[in-house]
Amino acid sequence: MTVTPRPVTRLLVANRGEIARRVQRTCRTLGITTVAVHSDPDTHAPHTREADLAVRLPGAAPADTYLRADLLLDAARASGADAVHPGYGFLAENAAFARAVTEAGLTWIGPPPEAIEAMASKTRAKDLMARAGVPLLAAVDPARATGKDLPLLLKAAAGGGGRGMRLVRDLAELPAALTAARAEARAAFGDDEVFAEPYLDRGRHVEVQILADLQGTVWVLGTRDCSLQRRHQKVIEEAPAPHLPPALRESLHRAAEAAARAVAYTGAGTVEFLVDENRAHFLEMNTRLQVEHPVTEAVYGIDLVALQIAVAEREPLPPAPPAPRGHAVEARLYAEDPADDWRPRTGRLHRFRTPAHLRTDAGVTDGDTIGVHYDPLLAKLVAHAPTRTAALRALADGLDRTTLHGPVTNRDLLARTLRHPEVVAGGADTSFYGRRLAELTAPGDARTEELAALAAAVAQARTAAAER
Repeated sequence: MTVTPRPVTRLLVANRGEIARRVQRTCRTLGITTVAVHSDPDTHAPHTREADLAVRLPGAAPADTYLRADLLLDAARASGADAVHPGYGFLAENAAFARAVTEAGLTWIGPPPEAIEAMASKTRAKDLMARAGVPLLAAVDPARATGKDLPLLLKAAAGGGGRGMRLVRDLAELPAALTAARAEARAAFGDDEVFAEPYLDRGRHVEVQILADLQGTVWVLGTRDCSLQRRHQKVIEEAPAPHLPPALRESLHRAAEAAARAVAYTGAGTVEFLVDENRAHFLEMNTRLQVEHPVTEAVYGIDLVALQIAVAEREPLPPAPPAPRGHAVEARLYAEDPADDWRPRTGRLHRFRTPAHLRTDAGVTDGDTIGVHYDPLLAKLVAHAPTRTAALRALADGLDRTTLHGPVTNRDLLARTLRHPEVVAGGADTSFYGRRLAELTAPGDARTEELAALAAAVAQARTAAAER
């Protein structure tokens, strides 16, 4: 198949925070001019400051700014952009936005709108995957559920990120859980469709990264284990997924490729599975770049954003991807308190430094204020090493050496998790934090806490003095 190249020269990033900075970083290496968009709270945010051009989106709430397709298209026109990268979240998996971008004559850095639509509803996606021969968990009709079906997991058909999810262990709780799940799904995604499937208490969340071009080449870029989650949201991810039997790993690869080909997929995407013993069950396909993509980049020595752009420019992929090497682990650093029901924390980040041996994809810098409008993710810290043991050790050590003065974070929880015997052994499942949280958030050494409090007080005093 012959396609005419379509070079990208000026790219608008329809996002904010660390993913906006991540895309901008690749664009700089490729010689592509970057355009940022920003809400009023993000006027002086790093992604706004670092872009070549910036366009204001008046307002603060996501619904008034980053979720306004019309404003994003106006920004692209006003800035002279010829391409749009959606990042992840916000409108990244919105088929109508993707179609509007292409109809405006711009290059969409993502899969075709038709592929996004095919996977947008998890219920319709499961029907499509069944026809493609991808293994599935059998759906359960909530209206006909019995005690034999428990436990059940209610999920929003149109969303992800843990929103619209409810775990039901007692049939008496099902009606209220359905009502709550539908309300949350409607608020988050504008669609209150909810479905139910069996919940595997000790399942592992394993996903496969794929990348496909317009010429029919599909790369399968190995597995990632994302089982360490709080509230169905990932906290620590690694590549490759540890201790998968070769036959299971190959079946995951085949299923992911089949899923991609079933919807004529192009660009980067992720096919997610729940693994129970030696069986894999399709969960969903994310038609965008994943938050945890850096671990795959580290293992394969590639730049997935650069490859996304190349595919959108209609360039062919080589016949096969590079060979994988080593192991990579990523930890998501949040401004939140795990010991206080994972509640987010706000305030000024006085100082933030990570050691040189870690890759740091951060959305914040010294002096930034962590506000209430957006996800409290501060940064993703990634270690890559020849072995899994070395990667876990390097990331735990790097977290210990990270300087953080400001709001409470989950930094200590992450370091303790990486050193926990169950995690070190490999194969921890999605119930890990539910079983281990009290142990992982137990008070530390009194002297250490005293020194940490003193350091924070000194940092705050120095900042106050500098502002006088």
